[in-house]
Amino acid sequence: MGEPLLELIGATRSYQAGDQETAETAVLRNIDLTIEAGEFVAIMGASGSGKSTLMNLLGCLDRPSSGHYRVGGIDVGALEPDVLARLRRERFGFIFQRYHLLPHLSAVDNVQVPSIYTGAAGRTRLARAHALLARLGLAERSAHRPNQLSGGQQQRVSVARALMNGADVILADEPTGALDSKSGREVMRILGDLHAAGHTIVVVTHDEQVAAHAHRVVEMSDGVIVGDRRRIGRDETSANAADALPLASPDIQRRKAVGAAGVARVVQALKTAWAALLAHRLRTLLTMLGIVIGIMSVVSIVAIGEGAKRYMLDEISEMGTNTIDVYPGRDWGDSEASLIRTLVAADADALAAEPYIDSVTPGIYRNATVRHGNVDVQVMVSGVGEHFFQVRGRKLATGIQFGEEAVRRHAQVAVIDANTRRKLFGAHTDPIGQTILIGNVPCTVIGVAADRRPMWGGGMSDLTVWVPYTTAGARLFGGVRLDGITVRIKAGQPGAVAESKMTELLTRRHGRKDFFTYNMDSVVKTVESTGRTLTLLLTLIAVVSLVVGGIGVMNIMLVSVTERTREIGIRMAVGARRSDVMLQFLVEAVLVCMLGGAIGIVLSFAASLVFSAFVNQWNMVFSAKSLVAAVACSTAIGIAFGFMPARNAARLDPVEALARD
Repeated sequence: MGEPLLELIGATRSYQAGDQETAETAVLRNIDLTIEAGEFVAIMGASGSGKSTLMNLLGCLDRPSSGHYRVGGIDVGALEPDVLARLRRERFGFIFQRYHLLPHLSAVDNVQVPSIYTGAAGRTRLARAHALLARLGLAERSAHRPNQLSGGQQQRVSVARALMNGADVILADEPTGALDSKSGREVMRILGDLHAAGHTIVVVTHDEQVAAHAHRVVEMSDGVIVGDRRRIGRDETSANAADALPLASPDIQRRKAVGAAGVARVVQALKTAWAALLAHRLRTLLTMLGIVIGIMSVVSIVAIGEGAKRYMLDEISEMGTNTIDVYPGRDWGDSEASLIRTLVAADADALAAEPYIDSVTPGIYRNATVRHGNVDVQVMVSGVGEHFFQVRGRKLATGIQFGEEAVRRHAQVAVIDANTRRKLFGAHTDPIGQTILIGNVPCTVIGVAADRRPMWGGGMSDLTVWVPYTTAGARLFGGVRLDGITVRIKAGQPGAVAESKMTELLTRRHGRKDFFTYNMDSVVKTVESTGRTLTLLLTLIAVVSLVVGGIGVMNIMLVSVTERTREIGIRMAVGARRSDVMLQFLVEAVLVCMLGGAIGIVLSFAASLVFSAFVNQWNMVFSAKSLVAAVACSTAIGIAFGFMPARNAARLDPVEALARD
């Protein structure tokens, strides 16, 4: 004769008594019970007799404190939690007195829950769930949630769920206790049909009428079996019971959990998590609020910082970002600089011959009075070379610039800026060809420089007139000493290297270093470094809100675990492993954070529109790098702060979880 299907040998189950660490209360004492395949057994007893605890042992929801329990000859006492979950998933189907349906799922989704953890294909699960509900008369109610079903209908959904994986053993705990008499009779008829179809039925009840349907009655009192009798009589089952329900499920029954591994498990966890989040929309929104604010702050601050940096760099580029200025003296403010006469036009020619130089312009700068008609204005007169506009990257709005010939013959020609044009000629007079007096020297206007945007967002009211530096030196101010030389470095040439070579060349020419250089590249680097530092500082401040949001997610998820303890118990009862429960809650936390991150990014773009409405100087600049970093950050927060709640959920005891209201 083969091994019994279920066998308890000297099984005892004790629980700790209150807060005392050593005192224990025995609920079951030395239970010896054998149940063969195909039996219909009723376990009877008054409340507190231990019958529900016995059912928990039989269904592998609990383990004996001492003694042995074997399922198909396998001693379950030493099995790991996940192996017990597999036994529950493949061998047992549970029908609970309180139905224990998940309130946020429809009837058909509730029925599918056990097969989720077998790795069965979605179409296979759905087809079988619909077939079971149809056989139980609930085809038209499959899309209804538990609160839309009567007690009898909910219990039939529970029966369908118990059959989903084609379980060998159906364990029913007071299956008619919460039903009216008609619904109770219907449920017992279904159990009779299942028994006739070959299932082993174990019913826990205190009702003699329910026990009368069983072929064997085990009576309990004070944690011991006091009676075990078999009933001889006619089976009250339908003749075609085996055809009444789609019991066999080759695609689901005995299917190993391997199919649920990897991507499939994560996808299923995402679906389950999404359903749970939708079921508690307000709580989900409140949970992700901190993440939304944090991500929005970080992304917006980075975008503002990047926009400000680009604005400053654009402003600097107006002056030429790859230019180096040479001035007489040791540094800015040198009182002896005006006495140094060694910086001359020949130095500019020597620099222009260097291979790393793009263009050079000498410079003589003085304030002077400029007159046209009866209008006098104070302007900055800049004596420059023919390459000045190339060196500084300036363009003309109209007219032409003076060339090498004009410089050579000290031509009395001038290029004026837009401000000078407005002051001297107004908006409607063409200045080209007009004569202006610079001091007492007449000069012909040959060009007007294009207007430039105000530097650093301020007003730009300076008036400037450019003339050949030879004209400025010989005709306007006298002398040949230059106030400075500006050099434009060729593209791709390192600014620091070029500056070093220029210094070496001029020192050699002058016999000593009586000048200093001002490299615009160093200004650019300073601006970039300052921008990065400020952005980092502000980002770190914003990250604090992300951490606070993450703590909020953790707190809410911990509360969620407490509120959903019974749901966790139900999932464990139907075969969910600890890793399945942990994955579900971890995915929920990550999903909340990722959704919050996505909303935060969208709100950041909305904030940029508001920002643009109030700040005209620059715009927020979003980079793909910052957006990817934001998503990665929100995901990391979900994992970091969701781990503890997920672990707590996975460690719950199935029996205690099911008993929680």
